[in-house]
Amino acid sequence: MESLSSSFTIDLRRLTVLRELQRRGSLARTAEALCLTPSAVSQQLAALARELGVPLTEREGRGVRLTGQAKVLLAHADVIAAQWERARADLAAYAEGGRGTVTVGCFSSGILGLLPAALRALRARLPQLRVDVVESEPPDLFTALDGGQVDVAVAVDFAAAPPSTDRRYTRQDLLTDVLDVALPPGHPLAGSTEVPLRELARDPWIVGDARGCCGAVTRAVCAAAGFTPEIRHAVDDWAALGGLVEAGQGVALVPRLVRSLHAHRDLALRPAAGEPPSRNVFVAVRAGSEGDPVLAAVREELGAAARSLTSSGPGTAPPAAPAAPAARATPPP
Repeated sequence: MESLSSSFTIDLRRLTVLRELQRRGSLARTAEALCLTPSAVSQQLAALARELGVPLTEREGRGVRLTGQAKVLLAHADVIAAQWERARADLAAYAEGGRGTVTVGCFSSGILGLLPAALRALRARLPQLRVDVVESEPPDLFTALDGGQVDVAVAVDFAAAPPSTDRRYTRQDLLTDVLDVALPPGHPLAGSTEVPLRELARDPWIVGDARGCCGAVTRAVCAAAGFTPEIRHAVDDWAALGGLVEAGQGVALVPRLVRSLHAHRDLALRPAAGEPPSRNVFVAVRAGSEGDPVLAAVREELGAAARSLTSSGPGTAPPAAPAAPAARATPPP
C-alpha cells in the first residue's frame, strides 16, 4: 500500500470504528456496538487505511486482527480523542455554564441509591440544566460514552468494565458498596450476627445475569468462598429478587445501595462473615472533557452524594478513595 502525502486528512469517525474494533475484537461485534453492518465497518476501516497509506487489519481465520501499524495509530487516536474533548470543554467553559442537556448512564442500583441525591443537588445548583438518565452497564455503557450518547458514566468495577488505567477516560472512585446476604424468614442462619458464605453452598440462589455487574460479582464471591452457587432463579430486578427471597425461594447477595427497597420485607439482611464482599463504584467521563464546567458539576454532586451515603450509617462501607475532583487523565508510565 502506497503512503500518502503529508497533507492527508483523517475522518475522526473512522478512528472511532478502529478503537471499537480493538475493544470488541471482531467485525461483527464492532458492527453491533456501533449499529452498523459488518460490511460498513470493513468499508470504514479500508477507507482509513487508504487515507493513511498503511494496512490496519489482516485476515486471521474467519476474522481479522489489528496490524502493528493499527496499534501505533490507536495510541495516537487516544490522544486525538482526548484533545478533541478538551476543545469541546474549553468551548463550553467560554459560554455560560449550567445550560443544555447532560446524559448520565448508570447501573440500576446506582440509579436507586446514588443518583436521587445528586440529581436534587444539581437541580438546585443549575436549574436550567436538563439531566437525562439511561440505565446501562459496561461494556455497552462505555461504547455509548465513546460515541457521545452518554456524557457521564457511573459504573461498577468488574470484568466488563474498562481498567482503571484506560487513558480514554478520566475516572473518579465514588464509594465501596458492600453486599449483604439476604435470607428468607425461618432460614437457620437468619438469626446470626454474620453469615459465613460457605454455609450457603447447598442453598438455592437468586442471581442476576452473569453479564451484569451484580450477577458477575455474586458468582465471583461464591467462587472465592469455595463453591459454585446453584442458581434457581435468574433475576436482575432488585424488588423482584427481594420478593423471591421473602417467599423462601432462595438466598441472594444484595447491595446496600438498594437496602431501603427491602426495609418492609419479611427477610433477613445479614453481613457476610470475614472480609465483606463489595464492589467499587466510580464515575467516568471521556478524557479531555473533565474541564467542561457542567460535567464537573455533575461529578462533584455525585461525589457529594457518595460521601453523604458513606457517612450516614450502614448503607455503604467507607469510600474506596477520596472523591475530590479528579485531575486530567494522563497515560500510565
